[in-house]
Amino acid sequence: MPEVIFPGPEGRLEGRYHPQKSKDAPIAIVLHPHPQFGGTMNNKVVYNLHYAFYNMGFTVLRFNFRGVGRSQGEYDLGVGELSDAASALDYLQSMNTNAKHCWVAGFSFGAWIGMQLLMRRPEITGFISVSPPANMYDFSFLAPCPSSGLMINGLADRVAPPADTVSLVSKLHEQKGITITHEQVEGAGHFFEDPHMDPMIETVQTYVKRRLTENTR
Repeated sequence: MPEVIFPGPEGRLEGRYHPQKSKDAPIAIVLHPHPQFGGTMNNKVVYNLHYAFYNMGFTVLRFNFRGVGRSQGEYDLGVGELSDAASALDYLQSMNTNAKHCWVAGFSFGAWIGMQLLMRRPEITGFISVSPPANMYDFSFLAPCPSSGLMINGLADRVAPPADTVSLVSKLHEQKGITITHEQVEGAGHFFEDPHMDPMIETVQTYVKRRLTENTR
């Protein structure tokens, strides 16, 4: 898997880039959890999401937000991290100008950043939000949410309680023209520790494959 360094708003950003042979393969970017709580691009959920997308035929990029690993800069309360994600998407798109689909996947803090990126980039056709921290961050900017996607959480999540995710999803359900799919994994915590990782990843793959055949927004 090639290590890549690409320009971000505050200096270099470090990533892992996994291209397909096909020039018009769909593209996906994967965003990691909170930098101040040990979140990196090598987090297990992020790593598994990366390979899930790659195995479905996507060209995939995951990267470290500013101040993490070899990425320059320092933690910026989510504001700079959103700019980092936009730069990463620019980089991914610049090498894949023929991609017909563009997805964003995020875990925890990364899900919050991913949903904000969705609002700024109309070319994103689908999203995956794993353990969205609806109790810690304001998701009200999703007005309206511009594309359909999957929210998935564990019913035993103590970091981001399921009730908050349910209320976020119910608000989004009222919006027209998009479909928010919500899946909950029995017994799983915030990090989908084994044996819950595989069922979560399978749910993501089933959802993405269905969306790719439907060709809907």
